[in-house]
Order: sequence, then C-alpha cells, then structure tokens
Amino acid sequence: MAATKVLVIDDDLNIQRVLVFTLKQEGFEVVVASDGEAGVEMARSAAPDLILMDVAMPKLDGYVATHKIRAAEPAGKRVPIIMLTSEGDVEQRVRGLRAGADDDIVKPFHPLELIARIRALLARSGVGAGATAGGAQTTLGRLCLFYPAKGGVGTTTIAINTGIALARELNRRTLLVDANLQFGDLRVFLDLGLDTASIVNALTEPDLDTELLRNLIVRHHSGLDLLLAPTSPEAADIVVERTRSDPASLTHLLSLARRLYDYTFVDMAKTIDDFNLQLFDEADLIFVVMTADLSCLKNVQLVLRTMDNLGYQRAKVNLVLNRANAYTGINVKNAESVLGRSINYHVINEYRAAISALNSGEPFMSSRPDGPLGRSVSEFAREMDKLTAAELAPAAR
Repeated sequence: MAATKVLVIDDDLNIQRVLVFTLKQEGFEVVVASDGEAGVEMARSAAPDLILMDVAMPKLDGYVATHKIRAAEPAGKRVPIIMLTSEGDVEQRVRGLRAGADDDIVKPFHPLELIARIRALLARSGVGAGATAGGAQTTLGRLCLFYPAKGGVGTTTIAINTGIALARELNRRTLLVDANLQFGDLRVFLDLGLDTASIVNALTEPDLDTELLRNLIVRHHSGLDLLLAPTSPEAADIVVERTRSDPASLTHLLSLARRLYDYTFVDMAKTIDDFNLQLFDEADLIFVVMTADLSCLKNVQLVLRTMDNLGYQRAKVNLVLNRANAYTGINVKNAESVLGRSINYHVINEYRAAISALNSGEPFMSSRPDGPLGRSVSEFAREMDKLTAAELAPAAR
C-alpha cells in the first residue's frame, strides 16, 4: 500500500527539515513547497493526502493559499489542511478556519502532538462522519435538544432541572451541553467558575475519545454532568468555524456522549444557523420550549414550519409549555388551536421558586425537589423516560 503523502508548505528551511524528518520517521511520504504560490500548484499536481500550511510566507500567505486550494478542489474532494502558526490568539485561529483549514497547531510544537493531530485528522477524513469504535451500547444514548421559541421562556432552567431529575430520581447518566455559545448561562446558574474546560476544548482536541471527554466534563454536585460554553463570545467563533469546516468533529463528540450517557441534553440558542441545524439533524428529540403568549405562539409557528421544511417527522419535535398555569389571556386549548397540534408537556408556573433558585446558584431540583415546581419537572422527566423506553423496547427484543 502506498504511503500517505503529506505536503509541507513552509518557507523556513529549519522548519522544513524538522517536519520532513519527523514525518518520514512515522512512515509518511513528504513533498515540500517553499512559498504559498508554489504550495497551491503542488496541492494540485502532487495530490497530497494532507497539507501542513505555514501562515507567514512570501508571495501568498497561508490564509490566501488555503483559500485558493479550497476553491480549486473538485466536488467531493477535500484535502485536510493543518495550519502552522506562531500566533496563539483566537482571532488568528478563527481566520485560519474561515480560510478553509481543518485544524491548527501553534509553533513551537512537540513532534508527538503534530503526529497525533495528523493521524486524528486523517482518521476523521478517511473513516467518515459519525464513525465510532465498535462495542456494545451500554447506555440509552439519547440526544435531546432544548430549543427556545423565544428568549426568556426558561429553556435553560428546564434543561438543568430535568437533567437533575433524571440523574437523581431515575439514576440515568445525564450530560448537559451548553450550546448557547456566545452567552451560555450554565456557569452563572450553577455557580461555576471560569477556569473550567469548555466545548472548545472538546472540538479542538485531535484525539478526543471517551477518556479525554470525561476529563473535559464538569461534575455538578447534583449528579448532573456538564460540558460548558466558552468563557468569551469571541471563543464561540472557534466552535462555529470548526464545525463548519469539519462537521464530523461535532458528530464525533456527540457520538462519544451517547456512548457515555443515557441522555445528552443540549441547551441551545434560538438562532437557526449551520451549527444548530447540524444539532437538529443529529438529535433524537427536539423540545421546543414555549410560553402561552402571542409573540411566542407566532415564533412557535415559524419553528414548526421550519422543522416541517427540514423533513423531520412530527414525533421528533415536542412542545413544552413552561409556566403553563400563568395567566396570559391565552389558554392551552386556544394555543393548541392556533398551532394546529397538541402541546406535549406542561411545566407549571412558580415564579418565586424559580427566580430564587437562579439567584442562589442552586437548582430547585436540588434545593426543593418536593415543591410544586420540582414535582412538575420530575413528572416531565418521567414521561420523557417512559417515551424513550417505549421507543427502544422493540430494538431490544
């Protein structure tokens, strides 16, 4: 079998020598270009399996060269590109991803790290999206999204407390992923610091496996596990660009979560962009959280129409009415009539208990699980688990 061919595009002769030596030691075939313009031509003529692209080069810099290589690629053919950069800040990394790079590594780097990133990227490109290691599924492996029909409907509160109810009352292993990338609230709502790992670490880890994912997850004392949002809005761009250029990275992360957990909950932002669209596609269930007011009903209609246009079966999209007993002038029957479908789950309104829990950093399913609001969310969790059991039962026979 022919050796895997790596194209090194770098104008620094010392870096070239180090890379050529390291790659040949690992059994790779290596070809070299000393500037961006030559690198673009060699990417076409040499047909490499992977490209290592320096950023600062004469004639064409790495960003322009990467963009030109991507523009010239035939449909269905995408050569993995790793950017070699001396810049460690977020803006430079995002710029590389936007140009079309699949990964980046900051110089100086350890050869073992570089080889690990190369092999991981080749594996993702060769095996295909969603490929996972063999082995029996020992968890329910359900992926459930909590999507807000509009801001302020209590999506994060419901996701947190439903996850705690499943973990504590039903002994289900539950992970909550904060996918409100720019302004995620889990750190605030659960009184967590800024020094914890985030989804950025998971999606940029070249050798992500179940053990590494466990190390990135934060365990809350309630029994709920968490994969947190980035600590700054600009770092969210890394996630968006990573998943745009390499959708398999998100698929891989979610596949690992399915193997580790009975339920993976994703707390989403209300935008409909490429990142959220991929989450919609990957999910088993989408819980659209709503309230019974006119503006929210208008949004729910739009969301349901979008889900229909995406071709999802109606059973995949469930409506969760939060603050169901709050007086808004629109009762449940009226809301269902407007929407043309039933509301699947109701969570009662107990404003004081919910706000008190948020301000204290202690979820009400931990502090007051036997209160009216806790009982309502517990019932929702149990109904969800029954639905999962019923759907998975035929497959277990």
